Amino acid sequence: MAYIERAITPVIQKRVSSSKCLLLTGARQVGKSTLVKHVFPDYHRANFDDRLTRLQAKEEPKLFFLNNPRPLFIDEVQKENSILEEIKLIIDESGKRGEFILSGSQKLELMKGMSESLAGRVSVLELSGLSLREISGVSFNRHFVPTADYIDSREKELVPYSDLWEVIHKGSYPELYDTERDWQDFYSSYVSTYLERDINELISADSLTFTKFMTAVAARTGELLNYAHIAGEVGVSEPTVKKWISVLERTGIVYILLPYSASALARAIKTPKIYFRDTGLACYLTRWLTADALKNSAVAGSMFETFVVSEILKSYSNAGKDYRFSIFYYRGKDKSASGENEIDLVIEENGVLYPVEIKMTGNPKANMGAANPVLDKIPDKQRGMGVILCLIDKKTYLRENLVALPIGYI
Repeated sequence: MAYIERAITPVIQKRVSSSKCLLLTGARQVGKSTLVKHVFPDYHRANFDDRLTRLQAKEEPKLFFLNNPRPLFIDEVQKENSILEEIKLIIDESGKRGEFILSGSQKLELMKGMSESLAGRVSVLELSGLSLREISGVSFNRHFVPTADYIDSREKELVPYSDLWEVIHKGSYPELYDTERDWQDFYSSYVSTYLERDINELISADSLTFTKFMTAVAARTGELLNYAHIAGEVGVSEPTVKKWISVLERTGIVYILLPYSASALARAIKTPKIYFRDTGLACYLTRWLTADALKNSAVAGSMFETFVVSEILKSYSNAGKDYRFSIFYYRGKDKSASGENEIDLVIEENGVLYPVEIKMTGNPKANMGAANPVLDKIPDKQRGMGVILCLIDKKTYLRENLVALPIGYI
């Protein structure tokens, strides 16, 4: 199998050389173990998916570290958080850099253990599925923020994406790109493994009901998060849906996009939106079995938006950036407008707010950015260039402060 070079590699190498301990998070099968083994072949490896290894780490930690000398890579470390206290003692005594690399697929749970045991000692990075840049061999690795400098730099490495819907339907898991693995077989196995290894440890629910719940959420990707509607469809309580959504988020299956909040936007809707992190998995769960069927379906627009949002998030995590405090959306009723205004994404950087619209069209119009002026109300912030990410074939200015960009600019 051919190894696909990951964009985050230079960031990981730098963090390992400068940090006492590195934590690499991400959903199952995004390539965490493969990446570490490829970039750091000299590291010893312990996998906490193995029960005997976990048992020794828990009951005889000193013996565990004799059998697993440093530098050490511990995979699925969240399955035995007690080892973190031992790691803390070792790195405090040693003072060396890069002795431990940890990985796991339950980010929020991992972070809890990290904050208790390794605060100030661990560098945290997130690995997502393959990005369009990685699939196409593009070396450009800056996070997406539509400044003039970014756009000019990105133009130097543009490649055509003629098979975009094939990629949206296939998804971003590396195994689907370096083998001839059957699409349905992969996702069927993925869901089964996810339910068996992750869900059984986090909740008590039968697999059929939880799969039905995942399907209901996948059908709502790109929409406002309505717990009551999902609960009614699945036949469980609203508190149960909230708990299960949290599980999907912490295991990297979904992303919760928060609304932009500012006192000047009093009419803004405060409900978050929910996005699947992988469009291939969302397509599998909602039974869109071919790229052509998806492209011509009623859900094509929401899947396209989900894909674009995921690509933007990947651009941040691959550059070692935390997107949680930089990317939002806006929806609300402005006094100057009779209807509801929406901005698909609001990207904030250095006090500037960049409104981004995501449209599945090859013929963007200037009125698609009609809601952008609402951001002018926010004190101490400036409104930057507005962008419409769409299926147009070249960069096109619709106004001085509004530009339509092909997806290749992400």
